[in-house]
Amino acid sequence: MRYLFLSFLIIVLLLGCQANSQHPDTEEVLTPISESIEMPAANASPSPIRSVATKLASDLDKGSASPIQLATRTSEPLITTTREQLPVSTVQPSPITQVTEYPVEQATQIAEPTWHYRIINEFPHDSSAYTQGLVIETDLRTLLEGTGRDSSLRRVDLQTGTILQYYALPDNYFGEGITLFEDKIYQLTWRSEIGFIYDSENFEQIGEFYYPHQGWGLTHDGRNLIVSDGTEVIRFWDPATFKEIRRISVMSANGQVTQLNELEYVNGEIWANVWHTDLIVRISPKDGRVLGWIDLTGLLDPQLRPDPEAVLNGIAYSEESGRLFVTGKYWPTLFEIEILN
Repeated sequence: MRYLFLSFLIIVLLLGCQANSQHPDTEEVLTPISESIEMPAANASPSPIRSVATKLASDLDKGSASPIQLATRTSEPLITTTREQLPVSTVQPSPITQVTEYPVEQATQIAEPTWHYRIINEFPHDSSAYTQGLVIETDLRTLLEGTGRDSSLRRVDLQTGTILQYYALPDNYFGEGITLFEDKIYQLTWRSEIGFIYDSENFEQIGEFYYPHQGWGLTHDGRNLIVSDGTEVIRFWDPATFKEIRRISVMSANGQVTQLNELEYVNGEIWANVWHTDLIVRISPKDGRVLGWIDLTGLLDPQLRPDPEAVLNGIAYSEESGRLFVTGKYWPTLFEIEILN
């Protein structure tokens, strides 16, 4: 009897194994991988991963993104957080050369009037400074300067270029534009979505503020802070709450003007460096219309600009005296210039 029971049990087990071998899930697992890959139908929707890869490849082909940028994009977590939950990045990548979308070479010849310049004075400038923001103080003897990469806030002697005061930002922040407003210095950071407020006398940090976009240039019109983020958009903020009051899109006869970097408010206009060009665009703060261009080609000897990032960037204007100063990233010279009609 015992042998009959064991024989019956063996038969049941064998039948069970045979049944399992016919289960679709089992068949799929056992199918060789090379045979299980099927080409999508022509009208099938691409997978999310394939769509992202195709988009990034397209961006790279158009020159709008570099391999480093693509790696940065794909490594970003696909989650959303509140400001309180958002961690501060510990690494801020260096700026990457981008293709300017706007045909600026046409703008100087066709669309709007162009002004040129005359050099009034030349002053020493720290050639290791990656200049992001520039302000001339009312005494006309000192400048405030914000830098990136080795990010800092500094007070500089105009005549000698000597650094009189220096504040180094923590390594996880990439410094951007600055402005002096009501005895306070405001400084943006690039991708951290945070800005800092300092006492203008001793550089003591007395506050911070947040914004949901990149920070590039910063100035003010006596009422509002004015901010650029590298696109065609310029925002106006309430300096007490940092709430956006309104925005403009910078438009020329040839289209949107992007890559707006350092800003300065000059005689009722917004002036902006256009990144990787020798041009300053003059903008109507009312509606974003381009009023014209200042062409600073030839201001600094090209042999003194070996680094591709040694581009024009930095505008400082004294409303009281009408004096205008400009410089660039890694430039050894700061220029006082006069604009010619």
